[in-house]
Amino acid sequence: MADETEDVELDEQERTRGGAVMMRHPVASFFHLFFRVLAIVAYLLCDWISQNFAPCFVLIITLLSFDFWSVKNVTGRLLVGLRWWNQIDEDGRSLWVFEAKKTSRGNDTGTEVEERIFWLGLIICPLIWTVFFFTCLFSLKIKWLYLIVASISLQAANLYGFLRCKAVGQDGRPPDSRSFTGRHLLQRPDIIFGIL
Repeated sequence: MADETEDVELDEQERTRGGAVMMRHPVASFFHLFFRVLAIVAYLLCDWISQNFAPCFVLIITLLSFDFWSVKNVTGRLLVGLRWWNQIDEDGRSLWVFEAKKTSRGNDTGTEVEERIFWLGLIICPLIWTVFFFTCLFSLKIKWLYLIVASISLQAANLYGFLRCKAVGQDGRPPDSRSFTGRHLLQRPDIIFGIL
């Protein structure tokens, strides 16, 4: 019994250092939020910094493209053990592949804090862009709507892909791609609420 207690204490010491939570992938956690927050800040400051729309558009789309790539290919794999991609089979059909790493005690996915950072960043930022969409729509800033729709599309694609990966990981089998809609998420609220 004493050996089990000592193991638990060692595990707790590994997870915390001086009361602070240890992160396995601090650089990945930083870049998970860096590009998306920088894109939002750039959008908010573009009218004050530059009167020209084109450089602002290019800057924000570039930041969001970096964000899309880094979240899809790096931080999703490191922080939560999920990844997704598209491949073309021999018949020329497009196949979407969603993977979830099996969770085990010794795996190299992120900690609980990193998982929260991942999911909150993935969910909150598209909501912020949605608020920007309605403010531009009601203020009739039509040229900015193109940028915001592209922003929402990039971030919603990542959110959708990782929710599909989470669903695969929960069931152990991939859901049917033709029938996966919001109904599946409504039938399984633990997929969304389990991450918050």
